[in-house]
Amino acid sequence: MAITHIFIYLQLLDLLTTLVGFKLGADEASPFIRVLMHAGPAAGVVASKLVALVLGGVCVYAKKSNLIRWVTYWYAGLVVWNLMVMLAT
Repeated sequence: MAITHIFIYLQLLDLLTTLVGFKLGADEASPFIRVLMHAGPAAGVVASKLVALVLGGVCVYAKKSNLIRWVTYWYAGLVVWNLMVMLAT
């Protein structure tokens, strides 16, 4: 159960670091999120987080905790990447 809490926490951190990065002038690298951003930067990122949380819920329901663990590592790296981009701008 702890890995799902970390997954949710990293989703929130990714959301916040991405929005702060936008404020500092950074661009979105993901083509999927860029498509979602046609409704606005914040709306696009929030929509992508909702998709991630729904997919995480499907993994929990299907008892695929190993998949959530690997995705959690990915999002931890992504948050670090966002922080590095913010420091560079």
